[in-house]
Amino acid sequence: MPIKVAIVEDDLEIRNSLAELVSGSPSFTLTDVCKDAADALTKLPKQPPEVVLMDINMPGMNGVECVRQLKSIMPQVNILMLTVYEDGDWLFESLKAGASGYLLKRTSSSRLLKAISEVHAGGAPMTPQIAKRVVRFFSAQPPATSASKDKDLSGLTANQTEFLELLAAGYAYKEIADKLGITMDGVRSYVRKIYEKLHVHSRTEAVVKFLNR
Repeated sequence: MPIKVAIVEDDLEIRNSLAELVSGSPSFTLTDVCKDAADALTKLPKQPPEVVLMDINMPGMNGVECVRQLKSIMPQVNILMLTVYEDGDWLFESLKAGASGYLLKRTSSSRLLKAISEVHAGGAPMTPQIAKRVVRFFSAQPPATSASKDKDLSGLTANQTEFLELLAAGYAYKEIADKLGITMDGVRSYVRKIYEKLHVHSRTEAVVKFLNR
């Protein structure tokens, strides 16, 4: 089945270019094109996409806050941030809000289409330079207190812990589904419950919290 994709972008030319790119590929179905965050929060919950291409710098509500609100409404949606600059603050705030990937707008069309498939499969696409900054950032964070970590992790079932171990090992959602013998709906259920128990909003946060146990 084609992956359902929505676009949130305030620049008309870029918005049309992305829409043409996505709708021109048989691997994807374009479900919505939104001009800003308010438009996205109104439209997307009515016809939930599987992947959202999200601009960061928009008038009114920025893309990071839009991600945070969309993830609270649609926890299973995968959001790929698109931006002009490799701004560290925006990058980390996006990931903490629940985004799954972060690419520059100058990324080639073929790479962008591949990234949509990657994020839908449970990956976290980003440029090597950005990935290195993410690793350095989370490595430098002070670990949570033992009491808070133990409390969160002790609430996981054996199956949820096994699921998290596979996530931390870098397996995509489809690979985890095959290994555990569950459906993709089952995977989404695992993700939702794990996020709730660990009080996180993204794969990156869940893995970091698990690895810092």
